[in-house]
Amino acid sequence: MIDHVVISTEGLSKRFGDRVAVDALTVAVRAGEIVGLLGPNGAGKTTTLRMLAGIIAPSAGRAVVDGRNPASEPERVHESIGFLTESPGFYERLSAERNLAYFAAFYEGVDAQVAAARELARLGLADRARDKVGTFSKGMKQRLALARVLLHEPRILFLDEPTAGLDPEAARNLRELIVSLRERGCTILLSTHNLSEAEELSDRIAVFRTRLLAIDTPKALRERQFERRLRVRLADGVEPSLAALREEPYVREARAEGDGVLVVLLADPDSDRPRLVSRIVQAGGRILEVREDERPLEDAYLSLVREEES
Repeated sequence: MIDHVVISTEGLSKRFGDRVAVDALTVAVRAGEIVGLLGPNGAGKTTTLRMLAGIIAPSAGRAVVDGRNPASEPERVHESIGFLTESPGFYERLSAERNLAYFAAFYEGVDAQVAAARELARLGLADRARDKVGTFSKGMKQRLALARVLLHEPRILFLDEPTAGLDPEAARNLRELIVSLRERGCTILLSTHNLSEAEELSDRIAVFRTRLLAIDTPKALRERQFERRLRVRLADGVEPSLAALREEPYVREARAEGDGVLVVLLADPDSDRPRLVSRIVQAGGRILEVREDERPLEDAYLSLVREEES
């Protein structure tokens, strides 16, 4: 991954009257990263994207996108970004290619016809290029919307709920496309309510509730909220092994869970694991599997949000 910052904010805030939509956001996003934005409705995700895109001005603080301030240079920022909104609009009586050619003409130096044909092919819509957009399914319109934001081949993408309302196959195809764009070097901010999607696609996840609660890798977010436990599956009874482990000083907690499964909390899950395995074998246990008892990202997300509420 290219290790330089292309999006940064410092104390970025937005108020609508007495309501605080975004509170003092300070964050940095590196080139080539996908950062997922998670949070409940009204948490400030879309407002943040709109400020970064120069669509609305912040009430306080500052942002820099590809070296430019979106509040003072929105047109220059738009040269570098593509913004897929949650409800993109098209001229439904025009064909797909005419829609794209129309929007491509807004970008200086872009051959509108060439760009439209290229993106229709990339998004698998070339065979429907001359069909009216009003005849398209929601999934096809979403692909067309992504084609529109790619017309000028932006280096940075803001995607607001890109798979919302899509059937599973269409959503999977769109996720595969997002991964391919990252592989081409695009930096992507992805706002979504779909936690499994965020975990699958994101290098890091930012959890919002008006203010930034946490930002890290999915694995680190889980470890931050929950202690790392190991699940040990045995071929026979767990009681001898359980009794032996409870005598070991490096075992902070050990309990049986169902038939043939031990859940163990170690002082150091990495360095103590070989000792754990050796002790179980000494106690006569036949180990079938040792793995992390990994809590789902949903649990870590809900824990962070509830901490903020309390």
